[in-house]
Amino acid sequence: MNYNKAEFERAYGISTQLPDSETVEIAFAGRSNVGKSSLLNKLFNRKSLARVSSVPGKTITINFYDVDGVKFVDLPGYGYAKISKQEKERFAELMEGYFKSGRNLKLVVQLVDMRHKPSADDFGMIEFMKEMNIPFIIVMTKADKLNKTQFNKRLEESKKEFEGFEDIPIIPFSSQTGLGLDEIKKQIELSI
Repeated sequence: MNYNKAEFERAYGISTQLPDSETVEIAFAGRSNVGKSSLLNKLFNRKSLARVSSVPGKTITINFYDVDGVKFVDLPGYGYAKISKQEKERFAELMEGYFKSGRNLKLVVQLVDMRHKPSADDFGMIEFMKEMNIPFIIVMTKADKLNKTQFNKRLEESKKEFEGFEDIPIIPFSSQTGLGLDEIKKQIELSI
């Protein structure tokens, strides 16, 4: 797959706008400000195809990218407290509409911040994917922000935190150094 061919297609704010799923889709999910846009830009080898924001909760649409005939789907970040009740309801409808509309979804790349224990929202998303039989991998972002001791400690802790998910690949990732990028690409390509 040629990631350099990535092109932004369109953003959708409500589930009724979503296009039919005519080709393979790879979705990216995670909390607000976990680094989804940074990961996508690293995969695409671009600086700003996916918009990176310093303001959490900025991505409130489902963004579709075409990557050499495969759809990469950037889902809105969850768990950001400072949005209105109305926005939370729209977000829930959008996410549910995406996952329950018969997509040709081959893999969800579930991002968690390596510096912290996974949140209740992270585990909620993981449980949802497990219940729906959606294949997923876990990518632990911002690995470069930990020193070697912290990195190794969080890696060990994550084995306990994700107990019961031993068959799921867990990949430390850094958008700065590229750590884990090849493994993420490998998992994506194995899924399609």
